[in-house]
Amino acid sequence: MIGTWQKEWFGNIRGDILAGLVVALALIPEAIAFSIIAGVDPKVGLYASFCICVIMAFIGGRPGQISAATGAMALLMVTLVRDHGLEYLLIATILTGVIQLVFGLLKLGSLMRFVSRSVVTGFVNALAILIFMAQLPELTNVTWHVYALTAAGLGIIYGLPYLTKAVPSPLISIILITAVVMYMGIDVRTVGDMGELPDSLPIFLWPNVPLNLETLMIVLPYAFPLAIVGLLESMMTQTIVDDLTDTKSDRNKECRGQGIANIGAGFMGGMAGCAMIGQSVINVKSGGRGRLSMFVAGTGLILMVVFLSDWVSKIPMAALVAVMIMVSIGTFSWQSIKDLKTHPMSTNIVMIATVVVVVWTHNLALGVFVGVLLAAIFFAAKVGNYMHISSTVAKDGHHRTYKVIGQVFFTSSEKFVESFDFKESLAKVTIDLDRAHFWDITSVAALDKVVLKFRREGAEVEVVGMNKATATVVDKFGVSDKPDAIDRLMGH
Repeated sequence: MIGTWQKEWFGNIRGDILAGLVVALALIPEAIAFSIIAGVDPKVGLYASFCICVIMAFIGGRPGQISAATGAMALLMVTLVRDHGLEYLLIATILTGVIQLVFGLLKLGSLMRFVSRSVVTGFVNALAILIFMAQLPELTNVTWHVYALTAAGLGIIYGLPYLTKAVPSPLISIILITAVVMYMGIDVRTVGDMGELPDSLPIFLWPNVPLNLETLMIVLPYAFPLAIVGLLESMMTQTIVDDLTDTKSDRNKECRGQGIANIGAGFMGGMAGCAMIGQSVINVKSGGRGRLSMFVAGTGLILMVVFLSDWVSKIPMAALVAVMIMVSIGTFSWQSIKDLKTHPMSTNIVMIATVVVVVWTHNLALGVFVGVLLAAIFFAAKVGNYMHISSTVAKDGHHRTYKVIGQVFFTSSEKFVESFDFKESLAKVTIDLDRAHFWDITSVAALDKVVLKFRREGAEVEVVGMNKATATVVDKFGVSDKPDAIDRLMGH
């Protein structure tokens, strides 16, 4: 335990500190922008990013993953802030954290195993597109200087590693571009133009709202979606960082950590947040691996905006746009484009549908839901096709044995019924389920239909070979052994 703690905090000190500083610089305009989206003062997003990032450094389930205020969460807050104000947003943030904490205690993070790889790929590609699209306002209706500075920033980011990897190239890019703009007096949009930076550290405060059922009914319709979207984005980001670092996350610990972090943010005057794929990728690609990088990002953010605001406000947005474009390019799964030719059509449809829904609606939860739903439908259809029924007839021609192989459930039940010949003149029918499994009431109803139809034709029916699970569901839901079975089949 102590060895793991030391490794996560001090196993990569230099890399974590430098990467954390890069992330801190990239977080500032993002937090301000998300505050503007939500309709609150910029300090609400900045305080949230500081609180969430630092708390997650200690209790998060994924070292090196950056959590802060996010656009996906901000979009869900707009109506609440507009109709009820900031104080109710703070209560909603605290309730969001409580819900996430309960999810973590119930170990619901393990539900991520139901999200297929094609959904994750679609989610990643959609976020990469959204990250790039978010930079377009900074690149439209601007002077040529902005394009030149952005191009120069990208040149430094991708070119410097060929000379040295001692210092993260995004950090050098931000410093050099800022120095050039200040020295030459180039008039371009800066961080200071995004909004006023706070001049004090956050303090503990209790939201000034009545604690009653009416307040709960106001904030709950916002808190629950915030909790779901936050956990989804965090779990997806975990998967990506796991792949980048070849390590494994603790999903349930992450759920609990996100909950506690959001509770803390609410009490410190911040908005709800979650893991950020863009900043997490920046952190990893800049050399950040441990919890120290998360702590440096959070503390560096608040120290910069409070004590170094005069300098931070002069950072040109073009320098940060270059970093985010790098993140977009690095996040997108370019291999998925090549895989379209070789992967099954169903896999491609799931991936593309996830991308389209997320990009079109900007709703990460909806995109993942559509992807998971399509993946489940395609999987059920595929498994349903694997059922096979063969039959043999006795020498006397009056006894036929049907052997069922495979999974019988709602998608294969119709095929199951159609595989029997009810018009054949037989004295006895044996249905061998030794290599079959019945999963649901639809499959049990199909078995009932087959048995009762044969009986109605005058044949004796024997069902053999049921495994324990199949026997349990058949005994509970089957009707073929009931006195009025025929009437039930006919709907009388």
